[in-house]
Amino acid sequence: PDAVIHQPTRLRILMLLSGLEEADFSFLLTTLGLTKGNLSAQSAKLEDAGYVQITKSFEGKIPKTTYRLTEVGREKLAEYWAAMDSIRAGR
Repeated sequence: PDAVIHQPTRLRILMLLSGLEEADFSFLLTTLGLTKGNLSAQSAKLEDAGYVQITKSFEGKIPKTTYRLTEVGREKLAEYWAAMDSIRAGR
């Protein structure tokens, strides 16, 4: 399995994003129950791998960070689940 995805927090981020067009920092923070530092660190690893696109902007003077699953991220997540299914099936 993909070691980037296999880490539990990163897997949870990807699973949540897979059902959404995009999500903002506050939504991910509260929905996943993570600390700000943990969310930032784990999402940066997903961005470095090309699985998540992180966009930083401002709404007025308020910073806004949004997260979106990339096409590569979708493909890698599907491959991850196929590998898990294969392991579960004993193949």
